[in-house]
Amino acid sequence: MKSVLLSGLSVLALAGTAAAADLGDTDTPIRLAINEWTGQHLTTHVAGQILEQAGYTVEYVTAGYYNMYPAIGEGEIHAALEVWDSNVPDLYYDVLDDGGVVELGDLGLTAREGFAYPAHVEEICPGLPAWEALNDCAMQFATAETIPQGRLIDYPADWGTPGAERAAGLELPFRAVPAGSEGALIAELRASTERGTPLLMVFWQPHWAVSAYDLRFVDLPPGTPECYEDASVGPNPNATSDCDFLPTRVFKITWSGFADQWPAAAEILTAYQMMTEDQQPMMGMVDNDGMSVEEVAAAYVADHADAVAAMIAAATE
Repeated sequence: MKSVLLSGLSVLALAGTAAAADLGDTDTPIRLAINEWTGQHLTTHVAGQILEQAGYTVEYVTAGYYNMYPAIGEGEIHAALEVWDSNVPDLYYDVLDDGGVVELGDLGLTAREGFAYPAHVEEICPGLPAWEALNDCAMQFATAETIPQGRLIDYPADWGTPGAERAAGLELPFRAVPAGSEGALIAELRASTERGTPLLMVFWQPHWAVSAYDLRFVDLPPGTPECYEDASVGPNPNATSDCDFLPTRVFKITWSGFADQWPAAAEILTAYQMMTEDQQPMMGMVDNDGMSVEEVAAAYVADHADAVAAMIAAATE
């Protein structure tokens, strides 16, 4: 197995801040949400393996990112460890306001989302990365499915429709087509790079593909809360969402009864951090090198055994 040579900052960063607590109900498994992208799988499995070392049983529950919040609010799922606030539905805030979920603080990732393209597309669409250039070269991106509009590959449907919303707000002549999965987004990116064909997609970082494929982001109008609330803000006076994603906060949440049932686990997850410089290479090990999420997470936890032990001790002793 490859050694995961990472910074060690992730699991150690807040280890000294936890308060000693009882383990609580170790007979009941802690159910962690698994969403639809590799980075989230790694974040969750590293946390799960730390909880297991502390003495808990962990179950991983496949859950749609957009519809998992009521299940967490009702205690059917107990935690989600990588929530991106740029792309959470109103449903989340409803559950939060009702007291069904508790936020445990930021995860630690430095994140960005936006319209992205591989570097060679700048030769196909001169004027990029300026967003206005897309008005003049949309037909370069057209397919039989979208003509006379260009094709914009949006997030999978379970993640929402941020590409469609921004294309409409900016009145770009593009039709947003949802990707089937994260893997489908990568397949499109790989094919475009190998063939030199045009591609515009909604994408994010941290992700190993950003560096592997020299992925670049379109310079959209600055994303501000006002742009999403007031149509007069932004280039289109008749629409909201005519701007970039808001700066993204990535945070952790649990069911509101979590800390009562598993006090030490709540301390561990509050302290737990995952940094961009750690997650991104691990994603490449899974998606490029063929390693499983479980073995990459296990290698990371093993490589940082002292930091993990310190985190557990801070929470339990």
